[in-house]
Amino acid sequence: MDDLARLVGERLRAARQERGLSVGALAEAAHVGKGSLSEIENGVRNPTLGTLYSLAGALGVPLATLIADRAGARLASPGIEARLLSVSHSGEQTVEVYLLRIDPGICHRSPAHGPGVIEHMLVTAGRARVGRLGEEAQIGAGQAAQWVSDAAHTYTALGGAPVEAVLVIRSPAQPRH
Repeated sequence: MDDLARLVGERLRAARQERGLSVGALAEAAHVGKGSLSEIENGVRNPTLGTLYSLAGALGVPLATLIADRAGARLASPGIEARLLSVSHSGEQTVEVYLLRIDPGICHRSPAHGPGVIEHMLVTAGRARVGRLGEEAQIGAGQAAQWVSDAAHTYTALGGAPVEAVLVIRSPAQPRH
């Protein structure tokens, strides 16, 4: 994880500087402590999945950008883990594919992503409630849901078993600043 923390820090600093943001401005936009952001940029702190999503959203970049498109990278927050399986870029979009695991009873709230970002989730085991706040769908093994994730959204494991799923995030290409 130390190598990944260093890569995340480098990618995060580069994206922040490319957009002309100070550490304080990005920290405020992402609702992350300025000291925490500095530690992440310097590779001395492993950010949670939630923190990385907040930072990626504030920067307007796909999460995979911050983890250097590194297949196999594991990111976690309490009760939820995502492993990047694949990422592809075309002139029009970035497609990220994650293996997602949510522990029983966990409700993970994800911040809004950029405009036009769409998530698709296929549950392979367990039962989940997913989607935009107030518009969540319940899905079980073999079922899928999709939503526009430009608003806060949740992933909740229902029942006593963990949820395992494939999560695909499609983000429109962002203009370079």
